[in-house]
Amino acid sequence: MRILVVEDHRDTRQALTGLLTRWGYIVSATDTLKAGLELLKSEPPVDVIVSDIALPDGTGYALISEARRNGQRILAIALSGYAYPSDVKIAKLTGFDHHLSKPCDCNSLRTILQDRARWEPTGKD
Repeated sequence: MRILVVEDHRDTRQALTGLLTRWGYIVSATDTLKAGLELLKSEPPVDVIVSDIALPDGTGYALISEARRNGQRILAIALSGYAYPSDVKIAKLTGFDHHLSKPCDCNSLRTILQDRARWEPTGKD
């Protein structure tokens, strides 16, 4: 699976990218909404987005909303310090499938990704 990480905090982005890579995923990472939107347009397409909510030039909500508007079948995971029930509700309303609070529970993240891998069609009848 190809994963796009959009996180403005450099240490968090690097740690998450390293972890996902060790788990065997192909990872692209960036720190802004604009760069995240550009990477969404690139080939090959992204399967999963892990995005912070607060970005220096916008929000993860805008990123996911744009991905959904384009009809992309992407698993969207919010990874944010915004963890009040109202924040989780907004994330769901804007198109995130899951909301994980920082600091990240890596076991929960891994389970979500493994569930997605099992869900992906294999092309076999």
